[in-house]
Amino acid sequence: MGDVVIDGGDRSCGELLLVLYRHIAQLDPGTVIELIAHDPIAPIDLPVWCHLTGHQYLGPHPDVVDAYRIKVVATARSVDGGRPWRLAATS
Repeated sequence: MGDVVIDGGDRSCGELLLVLYRHIAQLDPGTVIELIAHDPIAPIDLPVWCHLTGHQYLGPHPDVVDAYRIKVVATARSVDGGRPWRLAATS
């Protein structure tokens, strides 16, 4: 199990990323998140989002259906708070 469990339930991936973004901003680097997500697109979107942001995608949980593991990293790129699937604008 992860250090933190986030139950995304049946949220669509856009809503799921908003929930994940809000939680991840409060967590220390090295924290492992276990994200429960029933959206069938989650196994595709989560690794892509981690690649975009720099957080480490650890893959599906080996023992829990519809659960994915993500490790928070200190060097993650900032994203737009209202649209966390986009990188934050830089000045």
